[in-house]
Amino acid sequence: MSFDLITIGRVSVDLYPEQIGVPLAEVRTFAKSLGGSATNVSVAAARLGVRSAVITKVGDDPFGPYVRDALRGFGVDPRWVGTHPTLRTPIVFCEIFPPDDFPLLFYREPKAPDMTISADELDLDAVAAARVFWTTGTGLSDEPSRTATLTALGARSGGITVHDLDHRPVFWADESEAGVWAREALRHATVAVGNCDEVAVAVESRDPHEASAALLDLGVEIAIVKQGPAGVLVRTADAVVEVPPVEVEVVNGLGAGDAFGGALVYGLLQGWEPARAVRLANAAGAYVASKLACADDMPTLDQLAEVPA
Repeated sequence: MSFDLITIGRVSVDLYPEQIGVPLAEVRTFAKSLGGSATNVSVAAARLGVRSAVITKVGDDPFGPYVRDALRGFGVDPRWVGTHPTLRTPIVFCEIFPPDDFPLLFYREPKAPDMTISADELDLDAVAAARVFWTTGTGLSDEPSRTATLTALGARSGGITVHDLDHRPVFWADESEAGVWAREALRHATVAVGNCDEVAVAVESRDPHEASAALLDLGVEIAIVKQGPAGVLVRTADAVVEVPPVEVEVVNGLGAGDAFGGALVYGLLQGWEPARAVRLANAAGAYVASKLACADDMPTLDQLAEVPA
């Protein structure tokens, strides 16, 4: 079986507070859901009808079966979800202070299982055959995940390859290395996605126009720079398009970027122009930002039709 989308990278169990606007010390109850950027992108795409799978790894603990069952429930194939014999499945807590403050607390010590994915565990034929392959900056932050990610990228010789710059400083032992490895990944990518801070890691500019041009100079065909309330800049060799944001009342913005990614994949698979795919992605991100959870609230196409343009 070949897949429309394969992602590789982080997984977690998210425990998000059901009380909004209070610090963790004052939270009384939490809602559990599937999390992790690469995992959530696969879920978001699957909710739109994309045949999706994720390459990741969990611990040999009760949350491992939960992750696999949740993926199946969302329509994501879990065949490449490995198990580390001693490390624990990561847990993530957050605080929710709408509209734009959502601090995260990661439990990934001493090391997250998804950072132990090795190149010899990969099904490179499947990676090569996928219509879209999605990698993340977090996957480059430690070994052997870095080598596995770059090996998988090297197996690609066609199709759409998206590198999500996805920079989280807390995951890097030496943050100065992040730009080096981001540029190495982008050498293999056809699409680059990131916000202004993330693209600056790769090209040392937060200016969307300068940064997107620099990303094309690195070899990508489509550069997508997310600008928050200012919308999204989409650059190709032929056009620069500013896509306006979708206005919603934000509840929890943490899953918006992953919803954006899944819908972007859907649009690109339909052969849409990049700006049209980003308009759908904006709608998906806005939809999830108006909800509490991430994976559990990824929209269907029918739900996206209800999002105001």
